[in-house]
Amino acid sequence: MNFTFTEDQLMFHDSVKSFLTNEVTAETLRESWESESGRSSELWFQLAELGLTAMTVPEAYGGLGMNELDFILLAEECGYTALPEALVETVLVSTPLLNSLGDDQAEFKELWLSRIATGEVRVAVAHPQNLLVADAHVADLLILANGDEVHAVKPEQVALTKNESVDPSRQLFSVEWTPSSETLIVNEFVGKALWQDALDRGALAVSAQQLGLARKMVDLSVEYTADRKQFGKPIGSFQAVKHLMANVAVQIEFAKSPLYKAAYSVANSLSSRTRDVSHAKLVTTDAALLAAKNGIQAHGAMGYTWEVDLQIFMKSAWAMASSYGSQGFHKQRIKQFVLAGDVFLGAGSTFVQE
Repeated sequence: MNFTFTEDQLMFHDSVKSFLTNEVTAETLRESWESESGRSSELWFQLAELGLTAMTVPEAYGGLGMNELDFILLAEECGYTALPEALVETVLVSTPLLNSLGDDQAEFKELWLSRIATGEVRVAVAHPQNLLVADAHVADLLILANGDEVHAVKPEQVALTKNESVDPSRQLFSVEWTPSSETLIVNEFVGKALWQDALDRGALAVSAQQLGLARKMVDLSVEYTADRKQFGKPIGSFQAVKHLMANVAVQIEFAKSPLYKAAYSVANSLSSRTRDVSHAKLVTTDAALLAAKNGIQAHGAMGYTWEVDLQIFMKSAWAMASSYGSQGFHKQRIKQFVLAGDVFLGAGSTFVQE
């Protein structure tokens, strides 16, 4: 069996990685914190020109018709650069949610999905698992929950209150609005399944970004410890410092497989999707949090200060840790699977077919 990514997927990844590395830097991130919206329309349209906003939009609506496995490496690179634009959530959450609407919403789907593909609009999703809505202030459409109902609400129909985050790049808002039959697009019976699907996709989106953030923090820490000298030697040559980064590197490597398996499970609607996503969310977040902790130590505690770039990625990892389910929430989902009476565990069950 071939578990590797295809040549096309890797080439697309390399192209997007190069773009993000050049366009999304620590300097541009700091500049965005000073802007009113914290977002860049120019960067968003550049992402659209690369075809990124269209990746999971069906071809019938002008998209590329690709899936989560095609995008997962790109989502990881978005985390690596701490991309502030809500590209990952757009591709993995908003677009699939809109595409899951029934035939009775055919015109609505075509209108919004075709415009997402071209980058004309941004859609924010207020999932019941998240108390605050990310990027609601720049959204052209908000998908909101009323119980299990799904509502599509325009910006002029809501009142937003900004909530400060530990991460200056993260724009979070509480939303006040009045549900009505005019905004209802999916009833509570169908909506429950849609919100569950969005939860899994959102957790997958966070997982990919957390793995990218962990990699970035290791790279920054290694670079710093190679330059910083003590007793006439780079501190990175000391065994205790090496162990700090090695421990994170091990967690990163062990987190990759669960993340890619979760992307495959979501893309192919496997029955194991829920546990696979929770597994990925747990291990990638653990890796990111350890990278932040050990990165601070490797920087001699300077990593927490405003002047050092490590704090950008560290705070992003902290802010996303509870998005689309806390560690406790996802541990509970794994616990329910592990303690089930008919569960197959161990290496002998690795390749058991669905």
